[in-house]
Amino acid sequence: MLSCQAFFDVLHNQGVTLFAGVPDSLLKDFCAYVTDNAPAERHVITANEGGAIALAMGHHLATGEIGCVYMQNSGLGNTVNPLTSLADPAVYGIPMLLLIGWRGRPGEKDEPQHVQMGRVTKETLTAIGVEHSDVPDSIEVATQVVARAIESAKKRSAPHALVIKKGTFDSYKLKRKDDSPYQMTREAAIERIVAKLPAEVAIVATTGMPSRELFEIREKRKEAHRSDFLTVGGMGHASQIALGVALAKPARTVVCLDGDGAALMHMGGLSTIGQLAPKNYRHIVLNNGAHDSVGGQPTVAFAVDLLAIAKACGYTSVARATNDQELTAALDAFVRDPGPSLLEVRVKKGARADLGRPTQSTQDLTRDFSGFVRNT
Repeated sequence: MLSCQAFFDVLHNQGVTLFAGVPDSLLKDFCAYVTDNAPAERHVITANEGGAIALAMGHHLATGEIGCVYMQNSGLGNTVNPLTSLADPAVYGIPMLLLIGWRGRPGEKDEPQHVQMGRVTKETLTAIGVEHSDVPDSIEVATQVVARAIESAKKRSAPHALVIKKGTFDSYKLKRKDDSPYQMTREAAIERIVAKLPAEVAIVATTGMPSRELFEIREKRKEAHRSDFLTVGGMGHASQIALGVALAKPARTVVCLDGDGAALMHMGGLSTIGQLAPKNYRHIVLNNGAHDSVGGQPTVAFAVDLLAIAKACGYTSVARATNDQELTAALDAFVRDPGPSLLEVRVKKGARADLGRPTQSTQDLTRDFSGFVRNT
């Protein structure tokens, strides 16, 4: 395995002066080390991966130095436009390194949302003209790989991708502690929400921990899962899936169970929801100020007024709950009054260690949820 410190030093010593991106589970140890050790102005956790490409581009324009953009391979889709329309040598020609966690690597068992992207990761990079190299777990060889990648990026005036397989980095725990003033767990908040919502409500849950916790809460309550759509991939898109359902079925209340990182990633979706103004749309953002599913790296969500943004986008009502009592009180109006409405629920970071994963296949989930929402 690679020492996170040693690999960070290799990048730094070879002229990488900016780190930016969206945290990834395969890169979480390295991302945690960067969070603890890179200067704040030289490490930016961006709302989405495409924004990180643009940030690295601006950094190079201003300094002539190389930036490192990290991401999960699922986020590669968010980078295709800036990689091909901006950084490509046929356009502006911007050298940078891409550090890509290879989920769904062929031959390795992984979650269903990673299988297809894992299969086509390298083909996608090739198709858009991004040269790429595998990073070995030997620091001596990795040093040579990084040197060749940087040389290639500079020579071609183009991005070069470093592809990271599972188990490449050794363990590193984030030392920076952001003490949360909130005591309610996300799972407790979801359980309170589920208990309050009428049985006919359709729920679209965002990727990561919220979907996993919702599934286990239904199991605990011995309830069917057919009213829940668990968006196991596609971070940031749950709100628009819920919008599509709400617009098609105006007689059925639809709740989007969102996360702060997901809401920030595609925040423009709030403007679409607000302007279309479906009265049956309810939006809950579970905000713990962290990318909880991929190592707990911080988001900027506690510093952003999500309520003011939603209101400005056209949501009819907004509210915030920071404890169980406030949540219980807020849910009464949230369920009763017409939408679109947004409820921000501030919770503490973390999940229980024995949290399982949905046992339903994505195909069964699609069939059951479709049958539920179509029967209006």
